[in-house]
Amino acid sequence: MNLAIFFDPLREELVGSPSAPTTLAAYVTAFLDTFPDWRDADLALIGLDEWRGSSAGAPAAHGADAVRQRFYQLQKGTGALRIVDLGNLRPGLTLEDTYLRVREIVAALLEYNTVPILLGGSHDLDYGQFLAYETVERAISFATVDARVDMAEHTAAPAEESHLRRLLVHEPNFIFNFAQLAHQQYFAAPDVLAALEKLHFETLRLGEIHTDVRQAEPLLRQADFVSFDVAALRWNDAPAYYPANPFGLTNEEAAQLAWYAGHNDQLSSFGLYGYRPDHDTHGLAAATLATMLWYFVEGYYHRRGETDFQSRRFIRYAVGLPGTPAKLVFYKAKRTEKWWLEVESLADSNLKRIVPCSYQDYLHAAQGDLPNRWILTQALLG
Repeated sequence: MNLAIFFDPLREELVGSPSAPTTLAAYVTAFLDTFPDWRDADLALIGLDEWRGSSAGAPAAHGADAVRQRFYQLQKGTGALRIVDLGNLRPGLTLEDTYLRVREIVAALLEYNTVPILLGGSHDLDYGQFLAYETVERAISFATVDARVDMAEHTAAPAEESHLRRLLVHEPNFIFNFAQLAHQQYFAAPDVLAALEKLHFETLRLGEIHTDVRQAEPLLRQADFVSFDVAALRWNDAPAYYPANPFGLTNEEAAQLAWYAGHNDQLSSFGLYGYRPDHDTHGLAAATLATMLWYFVEGYYHRRGETDFQSRRFIRYAVGLPGTPAKLVFYKAKRTEKWWLEVESLADSNLKRIVPCSYQDYLHAAQGDLPNRWILTQALLG
């Protein structure tokens, strides 16, 4: 597929000659004159400048370019990087056309195991990211990081406030699990949270992440893709959205979540949406987002391929319980010390899932209690 027809090249000064041979600018093949070969790349950066789904309209400057300038100045991390920058996507004639372009591009990259990093535009663009997974022919899981739960029902709601509802009710339904992270209780309508609970989806409030950011790791480890709204960060750390919010994730927490997402062997695309450079007078938010991308890339190159649970890389633990089920099986990776839980459907023994969990889930089982993650997964298995 000739993806070049969908993109505008970057201005040379965005990448230019690296100030030092150890910066990322020296290791990324960007679309300047020649469209890069994305088929052999590990990661592909895609700039988005589509705002028709936002009630606030489009910012004057291109957000992805502002983040790029900061990102390319950062020092190279671990691994022999194979990263391409495809440039900036040309919006379609309509917003729906843009969604379909995003879908087509992400689907093409998925086919070659190249992980797209979508940067910029309003948060509803994750609908195009989501649609690409219709082609994988299996049920998928995804996670959203946002201060609000974007499930507005009223017809006048802009797409960025209702896109999550559109994802969850999409037909055909190919969602296995969904996780909402970092929402703030006073922004989330009780009936919306109740609906997510009824669907057996997981949520993790901002306060819970503040208490222990590690609680987010199993939720992100189960995701095939992550959709991250910059509005999840507090304004002081990322003055890049409207209206301003004094509460939210710190930049350190956001970077940690980005690393968790990148380190997830299963994750195959990452979207970082909502950055408005016209609010970012001193470039603080651009620096924050660039650092998040650095941690995502670093997490990716620390992946361990921990998927063969029968290999010697795992320790298997069987825990007896007094009721039904009589036994739970856990797996612990020797190298990373990450935990997984085997869930077999009580209705059909042929249905089985091994899902990410935490050490605390194992401790609950060891004390004779069913972990909540087992209960939720059992309900999803039907």
